[in-house]
Amino acid sequence: MSKSTRATLALTKAAAAFTVHTYDYDPSADRIGMAAAEALGEEPCRVLKTLMAEVDGKPVCVVVPSDREVSMKKLAAAFQGKSANMMKPAEAERLTGYHVGGISPFGQKKQVPTAIEEAVLAEPLVYINGGQRGLQVRLAPDEARKALNAVAAPLIA
Repeated sequence: MSKSTRATLALTKAAAAFTVHTYDYDPSADRIGMAAAEALGEEPCRVLKTLMAEVDGKPVCVVVPSDREVSMKKLAAAFQGKSANMMKPAEAERLTGYHVGGISPFGQKKQVPTAIEEAVLAEPLVYINGGQRGLQVRLAPDEARKALNAVAAPLIA
């Protein structure tokens, strides 16, 4: 497994301090983020999942704890929109250039507006997908927010 991906290159370019961590990816897992948390021996609230959605028909990226669900109403509000819905997996893969299970908010093929759950900013370190299945980057959540130029907002249901 390569530890150099578009995501790690984007973080390096942003001068973000991060470490790379690998785990055995389970393609049959019902909840990929939860499986990653277990494999890494971390609390699910510190292992974040990257989701692709649309707000008023425009693509957005959402980063939330792996054990929580996104509130579509709160997501729309975070981008001053009226409605939000999850993006179809094939569309998310086409837009980001990553495969489902390996979608990172960093280094996407087409960078889109990003929101991160504000509660995670209280954590000292979080894990976020590093651009391929079984690869996570660990960094301070505010480093992630800055590298993504993300808005921090209440996003979870």
